[in-house]
Amino acid sequence: MSTEWLDAAAQADLWDGAGTAVQVQGRDIAIFRIGDAVFATDNLCTHGQARLCDGFVEGFEIECPLHQGRFDLRSGAATCAPAVEAVKTYPVRIEGGRVHLSLE
Repeated sequence: MSTEWLDAAAQADLWDGAGTAVQVQGRDIAIFRIGDAVFATDNLCTHGQARLCDGFVEGFEIECPLHQGRFDLRSGAATCAPAVEAVKTYPVRIEGGRVHLSLE
């Protein structure tokens, strides 16, 4: 079975140390650039109704802007209460200056 890669954003539109909201096949996704690395997660915090793209990035963690729960962008694991449930992450690849991700 081959992976379906979906075009999500231009790499040039991503700010280092910040999140960007995109819609991919009707899903609200947050894309984060940390140096040369790019990560994608669901954009909704698992603890409250807050958009993670609006959160504060420190290292490889995103802090929810509503209640300051944190998630590891590499694995989605909750790393700070009140967040206890992981956020879904998506595989990412860069090709031709475009960010592609797999929703599988």
